[in-house]
This record gives sequence, C-alpha cells and structure tokens, in this order.
Amino acid sequence: MLPANPQPSQSGFQALLRNRRFLSLWGGQIVSQVADKVFFVLLIALLVNYRPIPALANSMRSAIVIVMTLPAICFGSAAGIFVDRWPKKQILVLCNLSRGLLILAIPVLPKDFLVLLIITFLESTLTQLFAPAEQAAIPLLVRRQNLMSANALFTTTMMGALVVGFAIGEPLLSWAEQWTVSFGREILVGGLYLLAAALLSAIPVKEKRIIRSASIHPWGDFKQGFNYLMQNRLISNAMLQLTVLYSVFAALTILAIALAEDIGLKPTQFGFLLAAAGVGLIVGAGFLGQSGSRWQHQPLPLIGFLSMAFVLFGFAFVHNLILGLGLSVLLGLGGSLVGVPMQTLIQIKTPATMRGMVFGFQNNMLNIAMSLPLAIAGILADLLGLRTVLISMSVIVGAAGIWTWQSTRRDLQDA
Repeated sequence: MLPANPQPSQSGFQALLRNRRFLSLWGGQIVSQVADKVFFVLLIALLVNYRPIPALANSMRSAIVIVMTLPAICFGSAAGIFVDRWPKKQILVLCNLSRGLLILAIPVLPKDFLVLLIITFLESTLTQLFAPAEQAAIPLLVRRQNLMSANALFTTTMMGALVVGFAIGEPLLSWAEQWTVSFGREILVGGLYLLAAALLSAIPVKEKRIIRSASIHPWGDFKQGFNYLMQNRLISNAMLQLTVLYSVFAALTILAIALAEDIGLKPTQFGFLLAAAGVGLIVGAGFLGQSGSRWQHQPLPLIGFLSMAFVLFGFAFVHNLILGLGLSVLLGLGGSLVGVPMQTLIQIKTPATMRGMVFGFQNNMLNIAMSLPLAIAGILADLLGLRTVLISMSVIVGAAGIWTWQSTRRDLQDA
C-alpha cells in the first residue's frame, strides 16, 4: 500500500530505460554488486597465500566473515550522517574508486593475514557509505511515480548479482589468473570497482546544497535520526517490515540445509532452495516494476507476509522435491511484495535532507536482522526441532504482517 500518485504518462521499466541518469546508477550498481561477490571469493582464494595469526590458524575463514560483518553492524547508522552532508555522486564514485585501489594494492602489501583483515575491514566500511548513498540517490534521478519500478529493478539486479556473482566468481578469477600469475585476480576485481566508479561518475545529479554546520557530532546526529524515526511511524513501520523480511531470508539460509534433506536433496544441494527463492524474488520484483502502479493501492505487504507465513508452515510438512522448490519460489514472490513497496514508501516519505541518515539506520538494522538469525537459527533447530522452528516462524511472520499492515494503513490515513 502506497500513497496515491497520479498515473504517469510513462510507467514501468520503459520509462527507466529512457532515463540515462538512472541507467548510469543502475549500471554502477550491477558492476559493484558483482564485484562485491567476486571480492569475497577472492578473499577465500587468497587465504592459502597468507601467514595466519597463531590464534586464528584454524578459523581464518570465520575471521574474514566476522571482520567483513563488523562495519555493517557498527557503522551502518553513522554512515548516513556523512551521506546527508556530502554530495551523493561524490560518495558513490569515491567509495568504488577507493575499494578498487585497495584491492589493486594487495599484491604489493605484506602477505600477513592481519593485512588481509585490515583490507577486508576497510572495504566493508566503504560499503557502508556506498549503500545508503545509493538508496538516497534514486529519488534524485527518478520521478516519484517511477520509484516502485526503480526499486524493483534494483531488487532484481541485487538478487541476480548475488546468484551470478558467486557462481561466476571462481571461473572469472581462474581466467584472470592466466593474465599474470602474480596479480591477475586483483586486477580483475579492482578493475570492476574502477569500472563502477567510471559509470557512476557519468551521473549528472542535481542535488540541492544542504547547509549545515561544518562540524559533525556523531552522537547528536545519531539521536536526531533516531528521534525522527520514532516520531515518523510510517517510515519506522516500513523499516520494521523490511527487518522481518530480511530476518526470514537469513534464517532460511541456515535452515535450508536441513530442509534440503527433507525434500529429497543432499544437504550440500541446499543452494537449490535458495536459488528458487531468488527466482521468485526476481519474478515478483519484475512484475511490480512493470505493473506495480496498477496495484499500489492493494495491501501488497500483507499479501506478501501471509504468503511467506503459508510457505514456512508448508515447509514444516513437505517432503516432495517439486513442492519444496515451488514453495521456495512462492516465498521469494511474497518477499518481493514486501520489499519493493516498503523500500519505495521510505524513499517517498523521507525528506531529502534526512535520506542518508534514514537509509544508514535501515542498512544498520537490516545487517543486524540478517546476523542474528544466522547465529541462532541452527541452534534453535537443534534444540526445538526444525518443524517447531518453522511453525513458530510462520506464526510470527503472519502476526507481524497483519500488525504492521494495520498500523501502516492507519498512518497513511492520518498522513
């Protein structure tokens, strides 16, 4: 459910494909998203060449994941403070330029694991600046009536990059290694980030100058952003719905291993379930992007949450491969009905001067929402049983969907 808008003369993806400014941002997103995934594959491949810290000799991969996650949890909100003060285009370009140069510097730096951890930490920190700046830039480049299509396209390519990036990461790195055994892989990944920076530098962004004090007070600004979200229930409810959505998909990442065995797959083939959910998400986002303006007055998030609750309940009892994969596709479809409209609602209702801060908070919340289920989903499944966990999740998701839909509908009527 979105605020009423006049029907655009050009809607759907056709309008976006005629918007050269948006195409530059979209192209930069695609390249940088793929680079992110290939970079992670590169990190794992590089570990064999690095001297481990004695205390981490047996857990180097875990250390890499933890160091990559820490900035997302610690700096996500703070990043929005800088996004609101600096031009979005400069942030987008400089983040990718810096990430590219950091990776290109890897071959000439000492082969100590601590060095690799520092590079990983810096790369992830820069990503925390890039993410809210990217979201805040979309409303600057796209008309309000085309925001749902833009967010649908970004969601589609984000999921596509997730699947494609990891799938082609190893073959791409092997191919790049043939260029030069010493640093071909670093040239490839660093070059992708530099290409993204070049694409983003072509964006002619017209952004009003935000006059604020030159000094930055992180704690004061943090409280200001937090108070704004607490006072604006429409935005905070939309953010809560996204948090529930991401939590479900994060938990599914862990539970899919046991689910795969239940429906007749090998535990190592759990990726088929995740891929099916990704396909559903892409199809749903594509539908909303092309025809979403016709359905924007319908309770799309409620339908999405109830669909997801049905799927989670069905997962608790299904033992058939086709049914299991079909439920995964439906889960992705339901997720798109929540994610795309709520992201669009946040962009529409957030003032331009607060977008960086709001999207910084959102980035922070979503990263925490993904980290917590990853940590506890498997433990709960071992303690309570997979079926109990899935049924409990179904009830929680259904209840959250009904409650947030009622709250959002009431806030829209009051707005």
